[in-house]
Amino acid sequence: MNKKLSEKLTSRIAELQKQIAQIGPVMRGSIVKLASKCGNLNCRCAQGQKHQQFYFSVSKKGKTKLIFLGESKVQKARTYSDNYKAMVAILEEMTDINMQLLKNDRKIK
Repeated sequence: MNKKLSEKLTSRIAELQKQIAQIGPVMRGSIVKLASKCGNLNCRCAQGQKHQQFYFSVSKKGKTKLIFLGESKVQKARTYSDNYKAMVAILEEMTDINMQLLKNDRKIK
């Protein structure tokens, strides 16, 4: 690998590190909307119009965990989830660049 390309890739790594530092709160998982009945026989859900509620779902050690969000926390959870996806994309690019740098670095013993 020529020195110019190596410097360019190293510079890109530094840019990506700055981007990671700017991301903010992250959370792995998905926002899900679940429908349920409340149990009140006079409620509309007893006739089939179930209550729609938002949850944040994450799988840990093979088990799914749900956190109730309600309408008020959906956007915040979505931002955290989007931040996580952005961070993963940056890490993937950094991995590709670092693999290329390691593969072509003849000074490594």
